[in-house]
Amino acid sequence: MDGVLGLAGANLVSPIILSFVLGLVAALARSDLNFPEAVAKGLSLYLLFAIGFKGGASVAAHGVDVRLVAALLSGIVLSLVLPFIAFVLIRSLATVSVVDAAAVAGHYGSISIVTFVAASSLLTGLGITAEGYMVAVAAAMEAPAILSALWLAAYRSSTADGFGTDLWREILLNGSIVLLLGAFAIGWITGQDGLAEIESFIVAPFKGVLCLFLLDMGLVAGRGLRGSQGLLSPGVVAFGILMPLLGAGAGLAAGLLLGLSLGGVVLLMVLGASASYIAVPAAMRVALPEANPALSLTLSLGVTFPFNLTLGIPLYLMMASAVVVTE
Repeated sequence: MDGVLGLAGANLVSPIILSFVLGLVAALARSDLNFPEAVAKGLSLYLLFAIGFKGGASVAAHGVDVRLVAALLSGIVLSLVLPFIAFVLIRSLATVSVVDAAAVAGHYGSISIVTFVAASSLLTGLGITAEGYMVAVAAAMEAPAILSALWLAAYRSSTADGFGTDLWREILLNGSIVLLLGAFAIGWITGQDGLAEIESFIVAPFKGVLCLFLLDMGLVAGRGLRGSQGLLSPGVVAFGILMPLLGAGAGLAAGLLLGLSLGGVVLLMVLGASASYIAVPAAMRVALPEANPALSLTLSLGVTFPFNLTLGIPLYLMMASAVVVTE
């Protein structure tokens, strides 16, 4: 447990998370620190491209086989379905608009790369191995949740036919989806050679750009909190803890069906339990600008993220260890 707490502490004081805290504090203190809209959108586009490209390259490096395809399909299904569970849960526990609930649901169907890396580090420290292609599964789970969130926002906000051609065209051709999936396809086609060509652009600067993005997200969230009294109601906080447990349960069931190793099952549970604060906020900023980012970002970064790092990951490992048969 000391190791888990040390890992949690190290991640919570990382430059990435502290950048978000800086933006949040600056906004709450009414600082005039601000990102021009064009710069903020540029950061979002960069992150979407880099995440998609690296995910496609990781699939190309592994090669396509039955186990990979099954794991990818399971991850995609989880990412598509979990937003619907999240949407119903948050609407049941708190008074939240359809658009805000859809945006939150998208965050909880997608994944947190930092939480995934933290869990991977913990497993490595404990000598527990996991399937290498779980990184590709993580990448594949970024975009489907955005589709579900956009569908929920469009369908539940209107009386039009939810399965109409115009609606699906709007969703599938949304700029964020096109960029993320297009970059994934480019990374898959060009593989490691393509990644090597632009590595200096999408690998080395990634964390620095991510710090700037989360600084801006902290500013956005802080301004939203200033104007949203009582945003984190007991029901909203309860959602931020209950939804990861439901997501982890779904990940556990999927991992057992796939026959993954103990490490693979734990990582799939973590993917199901985590909430995005990179890809989905970037997509929601473009696709659902009317949604309140303070709600979804405060939930994902302020409630679910620390819960997963301090209590969730060891809990998921304990649950998986109790049911996964190891040789």
